[in-house]
Amino acid sequence: MRKLTYFVAATLDGFIAEVGGGDPTATGHFLMEGDHMEYLFQNYGDTLPYMARDALGIAGELTRFDTVLEGRKSYESGVAQGIPDAYLHLKHYVFSATLTEAAPTVELVRGDALAKVKELKRQEGLGIYLVGGGALAAELLPEIDEVFVKQHPTVMGKGIPMFNGGFSPDRFELADLKRFDSGVLFLSYQRRG
Repeated sequence: MRKLTYFVAATLDGFIAEVGGGDPTATGHFLMEGDHMEYLFQNYGDTLPYMARDALGIAGELTRFDTVLEGRKSYESGVAQGIPDAYLHLKHYVFSATLTEAAPTVELVRGDALAKVKELKRQEGLGIYLVGGGALAAELLPEIDEVFVKQHPTVMGKGIPMFNGGFSPDRFELADLKRFDSGVLFLSYQRRG
């Protein structure tokens, strides 16, 4: 069975974007230079938008993920920047009850998000990458197998939390920790049991 990984950058206080949303990398809360970036490029190149992969010369077979899941607000942030599908190298699903159209390369999911994820996990393939946002992460929490946090040494004060909405408490176990001179930590948590 395939694994669903919530692969997300967060501040020390657990926020993934500012209150209004938008591109979280443009706010200065997430460090885009440092030794953690090289590690990310080498080990998690599948998670990078296709433009970054092209610029870095990352090509070839996918190694970790072949599918990406995204909520409406995260998706619309890219569309607003003129990027209707940042993940052309992955099978891309956008979950929304209100969105009526998406790029031809994106599959719009308007129904039961948990049922769709269970269906995707039963299919053959590599891992499934949840890019955001916080509302979709809260909704999909029962099916998340791994939470991979790129924790940045910054505090935002307020914003969109990693899990934004109602959900039942759950527990994960720390499986791996990588420290970088940049101050960024990569934390991998696996679902207990």
